[in-house]
Amino acid sequence: MNPPSLVKAGILTLILVIIAITSWEFYVRSKGFETTFDDNPALWADKRAMVYEPADKAMVFCGSSRIKFDLDIDTWQKITGVHAVQLACVGSSPRPVLADLANDKDFKGKLVVDVTEVLFFNASPNSTETPDENIKYYKDRTPAQRASFEVNRLLESQLVFIDKDRLSLNAKLDELLIPNRKGVFQFPTFPGDFGRVKFNRQEYMTDKFAADTNLRNQVKGIWDFFRKMSKDPPVSGGKLDSIFASVKTDVDKIKARGGQVIFVRTPSSGGFLMGEKMGYPREKYWDRLLAITGCTGIHFADYPAIDHFECPEFSHLKQSDAILFTKEFIRILEEKKWFAHN
Repeated sequence: MNPPSLVKAGILTLILVIIAITSWEFYVRSKGFETTFDDNPALWADKRAMVYEPADKAMVFCGSSRIKFDLDIDTWQKITGVHAVQLACVGSSPRPVLADLANDKDFKGKLVVDVTEVLFFNASPNSTETPDENIKYYKDRTPAQRASFEVNRLLESQLVFIDKDRLSLNAKLDELLIPNRKGVFQFPTFPGDFGRVKFNRQEYMTDKFAADTNLRNQVKGIWDFFRKMSKDPPVSGGKLDSIFASVKTDVDKIKARGGQVIFVRTPSSGGFLMGEKMGYPREKYWDRLLAITGCTGIHFADYPAIDHFECPEFSHLKQSDAILFTKEFIRILEEKKWFAHN
């Protein structure tokens, strides 16, 4: 094949690739798919680098998935003018992030710690796996990884079809729900419409999920699966004392540098809330946490403006309720003189 023929072949190949990619992109968008970001260590590390902003300009949030869903960052920043730095990790205890910030001598800001008892008061290494991985990535990331992150950021903001959690081959295979072989364990698969991730790391529930009883029941079934799989009772005794001691040490370090820490218990409902009340009575966990650390705490059940939300799958707020919760949360913080917004 002579050079002119190679050029023509190359141009034709490029045109076919562009047509294929464009067609696939239009198709998935026509099916209701939206852009979303991979909530990986690189995205977390990008936000972790923002915690050094002045305390009157930024507020840092850590916790589990509830604060990621329940805090509507656009609403927060529009009302307060304060940058919300989201460091929460899905399905994880926030204690490693709290410890990381406590041991960072340059962090002197305001920190909101969301408490989901089953995760916060958890002594299992599994509960800290994701935050530990994120922290390590942040500390060890290379220039090449930073550059790759910027490229991925651009692509993810424009292209829907690269969504690996919903449109990859593995994601589609998971949707087949093929029965497991005997002795083979498969982690339950959450519906693709359960959550989307914004670049600011806020996660939000889709309207389709909130309105679909089958999808909601599927996630409720996953919560029940985790409940049945858990063999250990809620942590107590010496292990619980150790958790309280480590949290107090971390909080004291932040306070000693002029920083502030506040704990928040975001809403849950239905069977999930019932189980939390039974397994983690307030006087033994929440109340004791505040007493030992000397921190302010906001428990949703103590405020009529935020105690009435019904979570579609018992554990997270839908988008419209997240906006309402965020507005009331700001008002409560103002009442406690925790910050003054513009």
